[in-house]
Amino acid sequence: MKVNEVMAKLEKKYGHEKEFLQAVHEVLESIEEVYNQHPEFDKANIIDRIVEPDRIFTFRVTWQDDKGEVHVNTGYRVQFNNAIGPYKGGIRFHPSVSLSSLKFLGFEQTFKNALTTLPMGGGKGGADFNPQGKSNAEIMRFCQAFIAELWQHLGPDTDVPAGDIGVAAREVGFMYGYYKKLARENTGTYTGKGMTWGGSLIRPEATGFGGIYFADHMLKTSNIDIKGKTVILSGFGNVSWGAAIKATELGAKVIAISGPDGYILDEEGLNQEKIDYMVELRTSNNNVVAPYAQKFPKAKFFAGKKVWEVKADIACPCAIQNELNGDDAKALVANGVICVAELSNMGCTPEAIAEFIKAKILFGPGKAANAGGVATSGLEMTQNAMHLNWTREEVDAKLKQIMKDIHGACVKYGTQKDGFINYVNGANIAGFMKVARAMLEQGLI
Repeated sequence: MKVNEVMAKLEKKYGHEKEFLQAVHEVLESIEEVYNQHPEFDKANIIDRIVEPDRIFTFRVTWQDDKGEVHVNTGYRVQFNNAIGPYKGGIRFHPSVSLSSLKFLGFEQTFKNALTTLPMGGGKGGADFNPQGKSNAEIMRFCQAFIAELWQHLGPDTDVPAGDIGVAAREVGFMYGYYKKLARENTGTYTGKGMTWGGSLIRPEATGFGGIYFADHMLKTSNIDIKGKTVILSGFGNVSWGAAIKATELGAKVIAISGPDGYILDEEGLNQEKIDYMVELRTSNNNVVAPYAQKFPKAKFFAGKKVWEVKADIACPCAIQNELNGDDAKALVANGVICVAELSNMGCTPEAIAEFIKAKILFGPGKAANAGGVATSGLEMTQNAMHLNWTREEVDAKLKQIMKDIHGACVKYGTQKDGFINYVNGANIAGFMKVARAMLEQGLI
């Protein structure tokens, strides 16, 4: 397998799908040497099979607003690969949703899910619908219209969606409720459910929790204690909220969060009251962070600025793909950052990743550092199948062990001859090997 040849074919077919091509190129670069040591993979043409989704559903979503006006959006579900289990991946409602973004997310999800060691394949879905400013009734009508088109392709052992950007417990509730009505069954289809109807404790916080656990393991490889280290986070949604909780719990100090309007610098560090206010901001201030500085006057708000200019020990992108670019990475390195954990999906551009690796910074890619959310979704599926609920402590302990195991797999496949751990290569190779072997052993399907 030659990366350039594979990418040339994909670019000819999907040249407009930039995010998807970026994700594929990163994986192929990492696995090229290992792949070519396995002629059985090449004989079965694993590469051409693994970069194409099993199937893609595209559909019209027609819904009515509170004024009686009819609107049309485009919905998608990308079922990327189910070699190791049912398709598993979130539903995203955001104006930026496109087939390219969902293919990249489904492709990433395939390897991320493999890293968890849980039996889950990869998928992703969503619609170019903006839930901001919509009433509960409008959200419900849209969710029901979305599921009316998709429900027959879902199921606890077929395809299990979850939340993502623009889709939280409310939206999951509306979608699952309508799915249950149409399918006439009450099973574990969907994760991120409410606690009164099958949800798992710590699921909303899990991506952030897992990311900080992973960062902690990376630091320990260099004999560095996370306690007392300063942390900066982009975004203030569930991911950064969970990261702030866990980082603070482990003794680190979160000094900055950001939103679409700029960032907050709080050199005193976040405490429980401030972390709780992050949640309040999301629901009452149209997703802007500026009011934080009004409520806590010692904090400073920097309008229109990116949080990556702040000097800190640990940086965690928690918002959206490609949010941290090469210039941002150079600024972080110049300011002495020692660890970067990618808690958003493909949160860093290739140029940024190259800067971190060149500087020998501890860098945890999203496939590994971001896996805590889907890992806990897998634990939710298990609880649903067993018809029981684990305690918060039990779920957190299982998540902690999963993140430790993911870190171990990355170290196994990513340790270079000079001792530097390339976590990007480690995560890509570990995830790929599991999926490729499963595909090989199941024959030509």
